[in-house]
Amino acid sequence: MIDLSHIQTWVFDMDDTLYPREQGLMRLVQARINAYVVEAVGLNPEEAGVLQRQFLDEHGTTLAGLMANYTIDAEHFLHDVHDVPMDSLEPNPALAEQLRRLPGRKIVFTNGAREYAGRVLARLGVADCFDGVFAIEDADLTPKPAPSTFRKVIERFDFEPRLAAFFEDTPKNLEPAKV
Repeated sequence: MIDLSHIQTWVFDMDDTLYPREQGLMRLVQARINAYVVEAVGLNPEEAGVLQRQFLDEHGTTLAGLMANYTIDAEHFLHDVHDVPMDSLEPNPALAEQLRRLPGRKIVFTNGAREYAGRVLARLGVADCFDGVFAIEDADLTPKPAPSTFRKVIERFDFEPRLAAFFEDTPKNLEPAKV
């Protein structure tokens, strides 16, 4: 078993990390992202899906790829794609209890929008378990895994990375945390 007794700060990704992927919330967000790309770029849904995957690989998020290649309103994008119902997301009192048991500070570190993160955490029943949320807006729209974004979350919450544990569902997003 891994010794985590030295951990002072617990940093959690949100989507598909704090709740099971099977609950389908990210599928709803992805569908809205696809629809946005179809409309903004003028592609059919299949082509938009290919472009989305390319942007994820090259830029970390669809938004970053759109901003690098097209003129879009980032605030409108974030509001539009995260405007999804929370019905599929189940409250999780057991998760809340486990989070409360962790010693030290707990932070959410997400490539999602701040307002969306607030709705997700409230729906899960864990909003009060966290000391803060670092959303894509806090990173000046630069997504994980950019090292500059990791530096910003570390500076914002003033923690020592070697005394922190990061939890993330996308392995490449953890690469800067290993440095």
